[in-house]
Amino acid sequence: MLDDNQVLNAREAARFIGVAVSTLAKMRCLGGSPAFVKAGRKVLYRRCDLIEWLIARRVRNTTQSARLPRRVTDGLPSAGGP
Repeated sequence: MLDDNQVLNAREAARFIGVAVSTLAKMRCLGGSPAFVKAGRKVLYRRCDLIEWLIARRVRNTTQSARLPRRVTDGLPSAGGP
């Protein structure tokens, strides 16, 4: 059984969401990454935060995908934004 509160390191998190470790690091710096925990030098992710991040980007057709950023390293527009 999967535990949604399981903590993953950056490599495991990148694999879970399907991006390169370097892309995940870039997202942390520029914004738009899943929520993470900084524990000393370690960067950790809760599985439930990764799932939430994925759900926020879920679409059912290409028209809906127009609302998403073109690059994964760009954050989602705010609810009140364009």
